[in-house]
Amino acid sequence: MHRRSTTTAALTLTAITLITLPGCSTSAPSPAPTTRTAEPEAAADNSRPGKVLTTEQLRERLLNEADLGQGYTRKPERNSGRDDVTVIGCPALEKLGGDAAAGGSLDFPNRAKTGFTHTGSADSEVSQELYSDTETRLSSGTKRIFDAMVSCPVYQVVVGNTPVKMQTQKLTAPALGDERWSQLLTVTASGRSSVVKQTAIRTGTLLVVVSESPGLVDTHVDRALAKAESPN
Repeated sequence: MHRRSTTTAALTLTAITLITLPGCSTSAPSPAPTTRTAEPEAAADNSRPGKVLTTEQLRERLLNEADLGQGYTRKPERNSGRDDVTVIGCPALEKLGGDAAAGGSLDFPNRAKTGFTHTGSADSEVSQELYSDTETRLSSGTKRIFDAMVSCPVYQVVVGNTPVKMQTQKLTAPALGDERWSQLLTVTASGRSSVVKQTAIRTGTLLVVVSESPGLVDTHVDRALAKAESPN
């Protein structure tokens, strides 16, 4: 039986929004991803945050245009209203229930997000989300959602009245932080497809998620983590 909830919004609505909103670009060429070799565990980092950060503190740790370099423009914030999402063909996602996500973001109490468009040979986008909670909750909550998504190589979601085909592939994440996850999503809706990469790095009580154009995710995940750990 299909279950209607906001579960899949946790990490997929960013990808879905790219190709379902009028005026948004479809998949665009992006810089070639950097090849990395991940180790089972990253080395201990004494700079990692040891207490839960507030939303205001997280906002100070977001990337800005100066951090990214030339050619980047901040995207306007999109309407936070979300349509219901129906998951079809992925029992692991259906079982997560509404507690897995809130309004298209991971369900952690303190959060901040931003996004940018890069204009080069083609328009590409990169988004960053920061979350803070206890180490245990960040670890278990993020792992649960990533594991559920990659457990179903192909499934479908219906966002409002829009059917969307999802294809997921687990990737090796860069050897950063205490824990890391990465996946490649191919999202097809209304005859258009977009390839979106999502990489999440947990360091202490901080979770950094960088999404969208695969090449830009690889380019900026290191500096996104560095600024999140040491904003000044």
